[in-house]
Amino acid sequence: MSTETAPTADRVAAPPPAGWEEARSRVYAVGLAAALPAVARPLADIDGFTLAEPLTTRTDLPAFPTSSVDGWAVRGAGPWRVVGRVLAGSTPAPLTEADTTVEIATGAMVPEGATAVLRVEESTTADGLVRGTPRETPEWRQPGEEAYAGEELLPAGTPVDPAVIGLAASCGHDTLRVRRAPRAALLVFGDELLTAGPPAAGRVRDALGPAVPAWLRRYGCQVRQSDVVGPVADTLPAHVAALRSALASADLVCTTGGTMNGPVDHLHPTLEALGADYVVNTVAVRPGFPMLLARLADPDGRIRFVAGLPGNPQSAIVALVSLVAPLLAGLQGRSMPVLPQATLAEAVPGRGDHTHLALVRLDRAAGTASPVRHVGSAMLRGLAGADGFAVIRPGTRGEPGDRVPIVPLPLLPGERAS
Repeated sequence: MSTETAPTADRVAAPPPAGWEEARSRVYAVGLAAALPAVARPLADIDGFTLAEPLTTRTDLPAFPTSSVDGWAVRGAGPWRVVGRVLAGSTPAPLTEADTTVEIATGAMVPEGATAVLRVEESTTADGLVRGTPRETPEWRQPGEEAYAGEELLPAGTPVDPAVIGLAASCGHDTLRVRRAPRAALLVFGDELLTAGPPAAGRVRDALGPAVPAWLRRYGCQVRQSDVVGPVADTLPAHVAALRSALASADLVCTTGGTMNGPVDHLHPTLEALGADYVVNTVAVRPGFPMLLARLADPDGRIRFVAGLPGNPQSAIVALVSLVAPLLAGLQGRSMPVLPQATLAEAVPGRGDHTHLALVRLDRAAGTASPVRHVGSAMLRGLAGADGFAVIRPGTRGEPGDRVPIVPLPLLPGERAS
């Protein structure tokens, strides 16, 4: 590692760490206040974006009565004389005479004057007449059965996935106003890191450079390979240059390591040099205590954020789920993530006056959470087999049978939990 040290003359005592729940609320609020601007985009280009305004219908759904089966649209008691055929996509003439019928396809518009639709498999034809008994339940969909014109189907803040895109198309939209995905970058700090091969000779393999961008994409970010930089040299000028460059195009820059105030921890002096304001500077949570979030405002009003993740890999992921996830929800105009709950199957220790985020595996059928092994701050083995973190509040411990909040690990964009 470099022997160049960060300046110490002007350092002042750090403020007390924020409580974990307070920190989540604080970063969500600043993210929401800086929510990304709304833009109109074609439906084909909005997967993974967020609705900037409610999704409403432009017409009744369905817009006209449509047959739900293949069969016969009939008028009168029958038997019925065939006077035509109606296929999907055509507009039929009205049925004006009693005891007449038209052959009709599923999805076709039911002609005005029809009194019933008779299923083809429940009908017979002979002597040019159709016979059968229509079911009592109508075999067509009425206009507005799914939604009425102008009805709100989904609120602003809804993540856009293929189902939302299909719904928007079905009710007549070609474009929607959405908030784009945040652009993110990653700076990896630490001269001791290797980017290839096994660790050796006092140097460790960088696990966060490959992993953090994938986590960020699961939270809905755009991260290009060129946005991942490092290891950045352990000098203050190198840190300032790297962070300034990343901020030129990113809404959020995550950094790894350097979040404390050691002799080669340059993140705090770098943020000071760039004129950043702290939103959160350390959080009373274990693991992951030395995490931070800072805010930078340009003269033109553009807001960008820096999330300082600890260098220990599991601690860095704790920082992601604690600070980055609620920040990104706010930036995208989404609701604050609501934490599900599960019942502890085994005891989980507390961490004194800090919140403990304990890695757990979920049994979704039973609704239980069990702690996993290999959960040290520098370990990733436990994380690879976990579904999320159980939240053990300060001053408590988790006992078997306790209901506790769970911070889930993020899914792929558009993926829903089972």
